[in-house]
Amino acid sequence: MKSYRSSKKAANRVVYAALTVLSIAWLLPIAWLIMTSFRSEGGAFTLYLIPKQWTFGNYMRLFTDTKLFSYPRWFTNTLFVSVCCAVFSSLFVLMISYTLSRLRFPSRRGLLNLGLILGMFPGFMAIIAVYFIIKALGLSESLLALILVYSGGAGLGYFVCKGFFDTIPRAMEEAAIIDGATLYSVFWRVVLPLSRPIVIYTIIAAFMAPWGEFIVARYIMRDNYQNYTVALGLWQMLQREFRQTYFTRFCAGSVLIAIPITAVFIKLQQFYIEGVTGGSVKG
Repeated sequence: MKSYRSSKKAANRVVYAALTVLSIAWLLPIAWLIMTSFRSEGGAFTLYLIPKQWTFGNYMRLFTDTKLFSYPRWFTNTLFVSVCCAVFSSLFVLMISYTLSRLRFPSRRGLLNLGLILGMFPGFMAIIAVYFIIKALGLSESLLALILVYSGGAGLGYFVCKGFFDTIPRAMEEAAIIDGATLYSVFWRVVLPLSRPIVIYTIIAAFMAPWGEFIVARYIMRDNYQNYTVALGLWQMLQREFRQTYFTRFCAGSVLIAIPITAVFIKLQQFYIEGVTGGSVKG
């Protein structure tokens, strides 16, 4: 018995040591990015990790020196697109998921299989066709085009939400229908209040997506710098002619875009985890 306990403790020490090493490997690039954002010395590369001089100037210049790179405008654009996508994408995903979970119609299984197959392909494979459609509508290089593209395919992400709705007892909905409620009112007044974890999960996922997305935004925006998102603007700072001058500001901008995402995630982490694990009301 003692040998079993000692071997178990030794195994736990090995696991903890491995997790510690992985944590350091994961946190080191983040620490380097934050320290570089406060670095007073210019240039993209240095032979040392910790800055010799510290400054807040990189953050200040992001919002004051906007003649060439308008970071406040890019941040506002991204925030606007993210909020709109969080609203529209969440509505699409929740309504489609509930429909596929509760309603039975002839093409339901075919739609489920089609959505599963289409979800295996990356979205940017259709970007050329999407761009010409956007251009034909006269919406190219606009924030509305980004919102439409990001939200348009959101319904394919119904898998997690559908699984969550499947766990909600049908008896609650049937009782509401007996009392005279329609399917519309059942969805909004009965199902969604019981589905707060998955609703929060869907909103967070939709809100986070535009902050780091690059390919679609680059293809749609082209050279319209005023409508760039943060990802596009920061990429522009790393071009060869700007890299040496703007690298520390690039790091500062990268730290700033992580703040709203981190704040939202920490605030709603409990609901996010419940949504991923499929927690729901049990009947």
